[in-house]
Amino acid sequence: MEENMEEGQTQKGCFECCIKCLGGIPYASLIATILLYAGVALFCGCGHEALSGTVTILQTYFEMARTAGDTLDVFTMIDIFKYVIYGIAAAFFVYGILLMVEGFFTTGAIKDLYGDFKITTCGRCVSAWFIMLTYLFMLAWLGVTAFTSLPVYMYFNLWTICRNSTLMEGANLCLDLRQFGIVTIGEEKKVCTVSENFLRMCESTELNMTFHLFIVALAGAGAAVIAMVHYLMVLSANWAYVKDACRMQKYEDIKSKEEQELHDIHSTRSKERLNAYT
Repeated sequence: MEENMEEGQTQKGCFECCIKCLGGIPYASLIATILLYAGVALFCGCGHEALSGTVTILQTYFEMARTAGDTLDVFTMIDIFKYVIYGIAAAFFVYGILLMVEGFFTTGAIKDLYGDFKITTCGRCVSAWFIMLTYLFMLAWLGVTAFTSLPVYMYFNLWTICRNSTLMEGANLCLDLRQFGIVTIGEEKKVCTVSENFLRMCESTELNMTFHLFIVALAGAGAAVIAMVHYLMVLSANWAYVKDACRMQKYEDIKSKEEQELHDIHSTRSKERLNAYT
């Protein structure tokens, strides 16, 4: 009988511990972190592969070649964009972890796990710093989203020309890379519907795959923007909590000090009365 009671108390203690642990998770920050990681993964992974597919299309169907030397051409720019993607993936992986840690230490449920904690000036400055930094990152991701829409627009034009060439027999439609700024004005790099390269490009899997990869990368950038907005709401709520907790902490300190003073006065008067009686 006693063993059953001890086993029941142990199970109850484990259950309460699990409830406390689940209550200490900042779910809003967790959702924003998952959304951020998903968006960054889609943008970086699909964007990298889409850039590699663009290099293949330019070299195979537009007959472009890398410029010898240190000349800044479209292939060098694509390589730079790939390195930027590597940096974005690493930076926001670390930033997501930092925001999760900040969420754990500023959520109200953490008090139930570790007891009352002191809100310091450093903690308030860290929360304000994260709000400012997240706002700047949100603006940066808006710019990335707008920039990612450019290749989607280019490939949509190319896909439209391929589609119209099959619907309109005898039409001579051309795509000139100079109108997108990919090559200089002096270079004439274009494909027309009457050329063999154009027909092979429209029938190839590289064009369709690269186009859809850029679309997914654009969706990933949009998801990152939504994650940044979500983080801003979470950080603003945390900042309000920290501010209120700081005020409450000052109030409790003043109240405790006044109660201690009243207790000392009462003790002193009691001693004086006792001495006067004796």
